[in-house]
Formats: sequence, structure tokens, C-alpha cells
Amino acid sequence: MVEDVRARGRAAVLEATSRFDGVTVEQIRVPHEELARACDELDSRVRAALEESIARLRQVSARDVPQGSTTEFDGSFVSTRWTPVDRVGLYVPGGRAVYPSTVVMNAVPAQVAGVESLALASPPGPSGLPHPVVMATAELLGVEEVWAMGGAQAIAAFAYGFDDGEVCEPVDVITGPGNAYVAGAKSLVRSFVGVDSIAGPTEIIVCADAQAKPELVATDLISQAEHDPLAASVLVTASADLVTRVQDELARQLETAKHRERIREAFAGPQSGILLVDSRSDMVRVANVYAGEHVEVMVEDPHEFARELRHGGTIFIGDYSPVALGDYCSGSNHVLPTSGTATHASPLGVHSFMKSSQIVSYTRDGLLDVADHIETLANAENLPAHGYAVHLRRES
Repeated sequence: MVEDVRARGRAAVLEATSRFDGVTVEQIRVPHEELARACDELDSRVRAALEESIARLRQVSARDVPQGSTTEFDGSFVSTRWTPVDRVGLYVPGGRAVYPSTVVMNAVPAQVAGVESLALASPPGPSGLPHPVVMATAELLGVEEVWAMGGAQAIAAFAYGFDDGEVCEPVDVITGPGNAYVAGAKSLVRSFVGVDSIAGPTEIIVCADAQAKPELVATDLISQAEHDPLAASVLVTASADLVTRVQDELARQLETAKHRERIREAFAGPQSGILLVDSRSDMVRVANVYAGEHVEVMVEDPHEFARELRHGGTIFIGDYSPVALGDYCSGSNHVLPTSGTATHASPLGVHSFMKSSQIVSYTRDGLLDVADHIETLANAENLPAHGYAVHLRRES
């Protein structure tokens, strides 16, 4: 699919859209009047909720903008400067749910970073357009370039662009979650463009002790499992009594859960389970090895426990910080590293849309101070031309 879109452009995207989304579209780019109409028709309560989410994420993102630095060596300088990428492709999935929150999580940090060109892609529904709430959210954020395309074909289109009939310029960075095909496509294009991550199914690990409220533990495990039958819901505890009480709560809450069959399938999979360990320190060890996308801490002295956690996409502390808060309105980002990659990866943020340059400005005296060292190292590496480039400047 990726190679087909690279070779044939828009025509390949149209064919894939017909095949996988079951809809024939004549125009992939969404007309602005459709975005404006969707925004005008947006439920006022949904709009208010989105505006609050946008405002909080903007506030957090603004504080996260990396600052440059300058180091002086006796009148010579090395500076680090951060600048935004020129153009990004933001992917918003469809499928079992509607994700206007993902529009927010992708677009806001890109805008705060200073990216000038934003393009958003989301799969078309029966109307040939993305979901109206997704389009309305794009309009709220001022994202005018919206494409009705999803799956691997959308990722390929962002990476390579097309100009047959419509023009989609290639992007520098692609961000946003998606299914296994989206993740696979991102893995194929990441040597050509930047990508945020190769994300797997969503996951939660709850660290809880005997004082935890079983109804809260259970509802948070359920809330992640309703995403996908492959979602991982994990509880780790040193309290056998809590295990029993949580199991009872899970059974009770599942009876009325809207997506109970999907949730039961996720709970039954090998990715989910309850781990009974011997001690609080074992809970910390398990959580650090698991390196979860979402880590909830429901223990006595939760802040002390959280200080021992080295790995986790987002760590939610205490009874009043559920993952659902982070999904929508905490000010944090819900596009997070999965599958243990939190050992080295970070949540989506302004840094995802920026890159640094180092600027070297040495005086003649500054160069001469280290010229002997440079020539020595150049000779040690058998790269004499490097040394000569400095030697020549000694005589200038």
C-alpha cells in the first residue's frame, strides 16, 4: 500500500479508500464550508468541553517549549537553538469510536511549537467525509487542511505527497495514533519522515495497595479495556484482599457496561491480568519493567511511590487522577508511548514538532586554544585533512 501510494499518488489513495472504507469519494480534501458547517452544528456542551481541553493543553504546552542555551569559552560561543519543523501530518483514527480529543492532542502542541503548515487526515464515513465532530474540532483549532483519508494510505500520502488532481504536499513529521496498519505504515516511512511513535494497543497498569478503593481500580481497568479487544488492563498489588474485592467489582460493573463484550475479550487476553506480588517495592519493580502507557498509583503516600517510577508515559497519582482525565481535560497529552517504549520514549508534545541546531562561533584565539588537541585527535583517527584544516588557520 505504501509503495502503491508513493508510485501512483492520489489514485492509489482513492482506490484504497473505496476498498477499505467502503466509500467512493471524488474529492479527498474536505471543503472548508464542510468544516464550518460541522462547527456551526456542534453541540454546545461538546464545544465547551473541547474549548476547555484546548485551553488547558495550550497552557501546559506553552511551558514545555524548549529554551535555547549559550555556553561561552573565553569569547567563543556554542549555542543550541530550537526551531519548529515546517509541515506536519496529524492522523486522527476512526473505527470503534470518535476522537475529537485526538485532534486537540495533535494540533495544539504543533501550533504552540510554531509549525506553520498543519494537515489533518481522518477516515471518511458513509458521507465521504470524516466524522462531523472531528471536522468541527479542526475548525475550532483553525486547522484548514483536512483530508478524508485513513489507514496506511493516509500515512503514505503524508510521507510522499501527491499532485494528481489534488495537491497534498509531503510533510516533515507524522503524529497520531491508529490501528496496526497505521503503525505498520509509520514504521515503513520513518526513515523518510519523522514519526512520533509506532504505537501498539492502549494499556494501563494500576499500582494499588490494601487502602485502594476497589470500585475505582475496577472502573479504570474497564475504561481502558473498552478501547479495543487487544487493550491491556493490568493490576499489580501486594494485597490478596484487594484482588478479591476488585474482581467482585469488575463482575458487578461489567453487567452494565455498554461495551462489555469487547471489555471481556480484552480482560481474557494474555495482555491483561492481575499480578499479586510480595511487597510495595515489588510493585515498583513491576511497574518499571512494564513501562506502561498509563500508570495509575493508588497507594498510601502515592507521591513517594511515584518518585520511584522511572518509566511511564503518564503517571496518574491518587484517587482523583484517572486516565480518563488525561484522555480529555488534564492539560497533559494522551498520545503516549506503548508496548514498553516508555523506557526511552516520551508523550507527544511541543518537542515532537521541533528540532535543535547547534551554532558554533569561535574566535581565532578560541580555535588556537584547542588546535593542538584537534590535530592530535585527527591524527589518532587517521584523518589528517581534519588536522590540516585547523593547521592552515594557525597561519592566517
